[in-house]
Amino acid sequence: MKKISFTLATAGMFVLGTTSASAAMLQEEAEASKGFTQILKEQFIQGGPEFMGIVLLCLILGLAVAIERIIYLNLASTNSTKLKQQVEDALASGGIEAAKEVCRNTKGPVASIFYQGLDRAGEGLESAEKAVVAYGGVQMGQLEKNVSWLSLFIAIAPMLGFMGTVIGMIAAFQKIAAVGNLSASLIAGDIQVALLTTVFGLITAIILQIFYNYIIAKIDSIVNDMEDSSISLIDMLAAHKK
Repeated sequence: MKKISFTLATAGMFVLGTTSASAAMLQEEAEASKGFTQILKEQFIQGGPEFMGIVLLCLILGLAVAIERIIYLNLASTNSTKLKQQVEDALASGGIEAAKEVCRNTKGPVASIFYQGLDRAGEGLESAEKAVVAYGGVQMGQLEKNVSWLSLFIAIAPMLGFMGTVIGMIAAFQKIAAVGNLSASLIAGDIQVALLTTVFGLITAIILQIFYNYIIAKIDSIVNDMEDSSISLIDMLAAHKK
């Protein structure tokens, strides 16, 4: 009887161990089957609503500004080579008014600068050049509008994450001081929350930084095009006056 009881107990332990192992494997498979979005959502919720909500707000506002600027800059981009050729042909065939009409029918900052220069061409080349330079500054300000807000969100997102980390660490050390001994399970939750805020703050800053660099590169390209086209316009007006 004792032998049979021992055998049954051993079998029960084996079955229990097998069941536990199977449950652990099923849990690991369930974790692995989760998508990246689901895991990100769970980690975000674990980070707490206080700082995570502010970091998320920075990401949403930053993306809104970035998308608005990208759309505006893409609409502001024009084929300046084609425009210069059309203005030059209009000057040769119909004079200043014909060239102004071409600029009216063309969108973009280059066409607007051309129109201002042509509008002052009757007052002399110097007046036309001053108008081009002055209006070029106005157009540059329009291109850079709201970009400073994007740089603010890039700077403030990781700072908020670091602040959440510091506050989480303070809470962890307060628990240690209250209990009187160092226990990993006691402070693990606070440290995890602290590190999650930093991670999401850095992720937000990285995403917005990519958009920011693209926008700055786009602005530089349009500004260079504006400057080159402005010089070409003055040369065309000088040739037309002769």
